[in-house]
Amino acid sequence: MTFASCVPQKKMLLLKEAQMASENQSVNYVNERSVDHKLQPGDNLYIRFINTMDERTAASLAGESAYRSTQLSSDASIYLQSYTLDDEGCIELPLTGKIELKNLTVDQAKDKMQIEVNKFMNQTTLIVKLSNFNLSILGEVNKPGMYKVYQSQINLLEAIAMAGNVTNFAKNEEVKIVRQTDSGSEIVTVDLGSADILSSPYYYLKPNDIVYVEPLKMKQWGFTAFPYSTVLSVVSLALTTITLIFSLKSTKPNG
Repeated sequence: MTFASCVPQKKMLLLKEAQMASENQSVNYVNERSVDHKLQPGDNLYIRFINTMDERTAASLAGESAYRSTQLSSDASIYLQSYTLDDEGCIELPLTGKIELKNLTVDQAKDKMQIEVNKFMNQTTLIVKLSNFNLSILGEVNKPGMYKVYQSQINLLEAIAMAGNVTNFAKNEEVKIVRQTDSGSEIVTVDLGSADILSSPYYYLKPNDIVYVEPLKMKQWGFTAFPYSTVLSVVSLALTTITLIFSLKSTKPNG
């Protein structure tokens, strides 16, 4: 039972693939990056206005000179230095007023805002970025929780690394990704143990995705490694008990 309860090493491996065994062989996994996140209420946009003709007016249009800062030190500063889409999916800029950006990509939102700004100012260029997004990583990882991602894209392996890697009891072949869609929530299952994940359309995560790593069934009674010390202790105790019993029988007086 002890031997059967150990987690096999092959279940702990990631990206295991027969064709990857050769040191001299290179395998290509095609996966085109597509930044197609559609902006939703609650998303934060970092917007910077650059006007080479009139720096003072550009700063006024931006609302605060803090937008010129290139370093964001905390979640609070990001929130204060960003425009948040309201419940209707709109942001409100000085001069232009409300602009609806819901269901637009960041590039589409930038183009739309640029058109509105050009009505009031010439020679002005906008820099628009998604400030951050939430990513939840749960289950059999060493540091489960909700993480802030400060980049336009992150892949599944990077997310797992951010959460301290999977534990030895992770069911790598059944990792679930919960994703919000226009019609509701979508749940997909991916195999983290197969190198084919590199070409999966779910390899790159999207804002507000939830990654859930299921545990192996043997977690309740399994071992990640063979418990040599425990087995030796049990065997030693058994031998000591048997020796004591035989010793007592041999010293028992006849009669």
